[in-house]
Amino acid sequence: MQFDTNNNFKTIIGSLSGKTIKLPYVNKDPMPSVAASGFVLNGEPFAGIKITNAPGLPDSRSYKKKFALLIPFTNTVMEHELWSIIFNNENEGELNGVGIHTVNVEIPKPHVNNEAELIQFKEQFINGLNKAVVQANFAQPEYLIMGMSLEHILYGLKDVQSVMNDIEVKYPYSWATWQDAADAALKKYKAKRIAIITPFIKEGNNNAIKMFEDLGYEVVASFGFACPNLVDIAHIPDSAKEEVILKYLATHENQIDAIVQCGTNMSMINVSEKLEPQIGIPIIGINAALLWYALRENGFSNPLKKSGRLLREF
Repeated sequence: MQFDTNNNFKTIIGSLSGKTIKLPYVNKDPMPSVAASGFVLNGEPFAGIKITNAPGLPDSRSYKKKFALLIPFTNTVMEHELWSIIFNNENEGELNGVGIHTVNVEIPKPHVNNEAELIQFKEQFINGLNKAVVQANFAQPEYLIMGMSLEHILYGLKDVQSVMNDIEVKYPYSWATWQDAADAALKKYKAKRIAIITPFIKEGNNNAIKMFEDLGYEVVASFGFACPNLVDIAHIPDSAKEEVILKYLATHENQIDAIVQCGTNMSMINVSEKLEPQIGIPIIGINAALLWYALRENGFSNPLKKSGRLLREF
């Protein structure tokens, strides 16, 4: 770990990506600062206590790592799933002090019923994403998590990478993105032939297939639940996801190495925990995989329970 000469950020090497990651030094001395007028007791200046704030004190709840999670404001699932992983592993100790600060990405029209609306949503989301990063900056996070399947609205890996590259150049943060997390997870299992399950309409599903093909995987089978409104995604029942996986994806004929789930508003942790022992192959759920990637890149290496195979095994 290294610090720059102005003590504004530290650098680490991501354990999955091998990239140099810049982490803003959010506890820079003095933290917390105290107004020049000093403490106040009963409305009067008070000097009877002192906080030793040099070197800077950490966030009282996010003292190990402060992540910012950026999600569409229609998303009611992802934050819950990420916190459930943290809370399910509190007794293990390593995730104590890991915090998530959620910032909503404004999308005026959350409808994706056809290709024209998908293009309109893309423009709205990219504009809203820039605003959300600025808002997240006020909380002084150390690392950002992209809580959105960009392949849903962008065609192919190059388009996805282009959008993220533009964002990363503007702001001093490193990111956990779906394309990187999914690729790293599938490589851990040496997967080649995959099936995908999404909440997307036909165009979004085709975009997802294209991205994974660009990453070098053979998409043998796919299923999209064709939700026309992003809010609807959270209401897809687990029973339907299980039926699709068992009957149409994880079949003997398909001979797949892994199932990949896209769409951060589509809950998958409970389905993964239930079906992975039954079907004998991993289910790479987007929310668990993104948190796995963010944690591993930032040096958290312990196995995690109740979150699917990926977080237990790698």
